[in-house]
Amino acid sequence: MPLDFTLDSDPVLSVAAPDRAAPLRRDAEGLAAGWASARIMRVDRRNRFATEPTAGDRKRIRLEPARDHADRLPEDAVFLGRTDDARHIWAVLVDELPDSPAVSNLRACGADLVEGDGSLAAQAMALLGWHRDNVRGRQPDHHPRRKEAGWAIEDPFHGGLEYPRTDPAVICLVHDGGRQVLLARQPVWPAGMYSHVAGFVEAGESLEGCVRREVAEEVGVVVDRVRYLGSQPWPFPRSLMVGFQAVADPEAPILLEDEEISEAAWFDVDRVRDALAGRGDLMVAPPVSIAHVMLRSWVAAVDRDGGA
Repeated sequence: MPLDFTLDSDPVLSVAAPDRAAPLRRDAEGLAAGWASARIMRVDRRNRFATEPTAGDRKRIRLEPARDHADRLPEDAVFLGRTDDARHIWAVLVDELPDSPAVSNLRACGADLVEGDGSLAAQAMALLGWHRDNVRGRQPDHHPRRKEAGWAIEDPFHGGLEYPRTDPAVICLVHDGGRQVLLARQPVWPAGMYSHVAGFVEAGESLEGCVRREVAEEVGVVVDRVRYLGSQPWPFPRSLMVGFQAVADPEAPILLEDEEISEAAWFDVDRVRDALAGRGDLMVAPPVSIAHVMLRSWVAAVDRDGGA
C-alpha cells in the first residue's frame, strides 16, 4: 500500500486564538466602554509587531494598554476578541515601529509565539491589510465607512455591507507512495529553496480539482489519491492555505510550462530530513508555514512505516 499520513500537529497559525467574541462587534456602547481596560496590538506598515519573552523559551505578542494609544476608541482600530480575563483586544496600524530585536513579522517569529498568538497575529494582519486595500487609490471622501468594529465596511454612496474576503489556495505534498517527494522552486526564491506546488482555486473549481490542475500545470505530473491534510490562514494578504497529499509516478517526465516554476525535482527523505534540521544545501519552508508541517509529518510517516 502507498504511504499515507496525517499532520503530526496543527499548523502554527491554525491554533485557535483567544475568544473572538464575535457578538461584541455590533455592541458599539460595550466596545467603547471596554476601551478603558482594553489591550492593543500595534502593527506597522511593514506588518511588524512587538513581542516579549515568556517564562519559557517562547514569545508572546506585546499587548499594550489601549489608553496609552488614545483616550477613546479610535475609528481605525479593529477588534480581535477578548483576553482570558475578558479585556478587549484591538489591533491598530502605526507608521513605523522602532527597530529592535523584539520587533518582527509573522513569517520570522510566528513559530516562536505561544499557542494561539500566531492566529491572533494572522487575524490582525488580514483585517488591517483588507482595510488598507479598500482605501488604496481612493479620495478620502470615497473611503468606505468601517462597521462592526472593523469586521465590515459600508460604501459611502451606495450603502450595503461588505465583509472581509478570504481567497482559498491549495498546497499539495506530492510523493511517490514511499521515500520520495516532489518539490519545486520559484525563480524569486533564494538559491536552494524548494517547496510544494500551490495555487489559487479558480471559479467553479473544487479543492481536489485545483490540486490536480495546479500540479499538472506547474510540473506536468498527473497525481492520484488526493487526500486532505489540514488548513492554515496565510494573511499575505488574505489567503487560506488548504493542504493535501497526493501520489505520483517519479518516473513520469517533469514538464515546466508555468513561468512561476523554474525548477522541480524528486528528493529522497534523507535529504528532506536534513533540510528540516537546517543541514545540507536544500532549504524548505519555515516552521510557521503549513508547508513545513506537511514535510515534517511526511518524514515522520516514512520513518515510522518504512516507505515503499
